[in-house]
Amino acid sequence: MEENNDFMENNDQIPHMKSLALLTNKMVLDGYDDDFKITDKGLKSLKTEKVYQPEQINVINFFRFEGQSDPNDNTIMYVIETADGLKGTLVDAYGAYADRKLSEFMNEVESFQKKTAK
Repeated sequence: MEENNDFMENNDQIPHMKSLALLTNKMVLDGYDDDFKITDKGLKSLKTEKVYQPEQINVINFFRFEGQSDPNDNTIMYVIETADGLKGTLVDAYGAYADRKLSEFMNEVESFQKKTAK
């Protein structure tokens, strides 16, 4: 089955980019159905409970959302694929409210991409 990655190439022109909830639904439909969280041991899959180290993940894209009236609403979604094929997302605040552990972990990830609109 061929995967449709158009959402990553034209993200500024697509309706599901209007909110984090709409983008999350789109990611699930595209097969990125796991959720990840940062722990003291690494990046943990909430589906399998497996823990990954920075060299075991690829951030294939990321999206920032800015709150229209409240800077506390600034979030970032990372779209992740693991070395063993698990696909999912990780959401965090960015800026002053970002999770320090998560930021440190992401700084160690070697495969980090941002696909831009053509």
